[in-house]
Amino acid sequence: MKKNFAIVLALMLMLTLVFTACAPAKTNMILATGGTSGTYYPYGGAMAQIFNSKIPNMNVTAQATGASVENCKLLGQNEAELAIVQNDMLDYAYNGTEAFEGGKIENVRGIATLYPEIVQIVASPDSGITNVKDMVGKRVSVGAPGSGVEANVRQVFDATGLTYNDMNVSYLSFSESADAYKDKHIDSFFVTSGIPNAAIQDITAQNDIVLVSLTDDVIAALTKKYPFFVEYTIPAGTYKGQDSDVKTVAVMATLATNSQASEDVIYNITKTLFENQPELAQAHAKGAELVLEEAVKGVSIPFHPGAEKFYKEKGLMD
Repeated sequence: MKKNFAIVLALMLMLTLVFTACAPAKTNMILATGGTSGTYYPYGGAMAQIFNSKIPNMNVTAQATGASVENCKLLGQNEAELAIVQNDMLDYAYNGTEAFEGGKIENVRGIATLYPEIVQIVASPDSGITNVKDMVGKRVSVGAPGSGVEANVRQVFDATGLTYNDMNVSYLSFSESADAYKDKHIDSFFVTSGIPNAAIQDITAQNDIVLVSLTDDVIAALTKKYPFFVEYTIPAGTYKGQDSDVKTVAVMATLATNSQASEDVIYNITKTLFENQPELAQAHAKGAELVLEEAVKGVSIPFHPGAEKFYKEKGLMD
């Protein structure tokens, strides 16, 4: 009896080992996001939850980081398999320009654009600035030194025919720009972010603003020279006292990966992202801005083959 029991136990153990060996291995991925107080971190957490619940044997962990520049480096070093990155930063990384000058990260790949981050230009009504060219001789904050905002400002000025020498420039963060504006230390400042931006909203609680439009020729020049820009309209009423639409450009928060990632895994990631967009929108307000038809626009680096396969199935790529 004991002998029979031992044989049965041994057979059960063997079957357990066989089924365990045959079971699909779990895929573990790090999703690099941004600071815990920003948008990237909770948005990334919402995406990770969807991937983990909808894709068998998937384990994506959203990780707080220093955002776009650090995320490109993490992808390049294969210390993260997924990341949320501004599409202009992906372009700089891939081509070795701006923050990545002398240090190309050529293995970064695009998956999908997620939502726009809009170039917003705030001016004081007393400054007389209604056009970027009106900034000549004025006090202008162009963003923190070396930031994505500051790079966008230089690009806008380049398309407009201006340089920093044409004005009195300050290098201030969003909150520092807001404080300087309220204290009347600057006439205008730039922000690249989603809308509405908290720093601009803070100003409009007690101060008037002018939201400056870009002219059609400047928008055309920007989108032609810098393919990561997309044309964008800030709807009237986005900010207190903004009575009309404002034309500008935007960069895109983008889900990215690297060339080492599996084609099948990235295909499933891409497919699952769009098939569960309503769930993402419930989990995070920015999820409502995820649009399949817009997902391939503004990405100037190569897409990952897994993402390409999905978009070809949907008729968005040849």
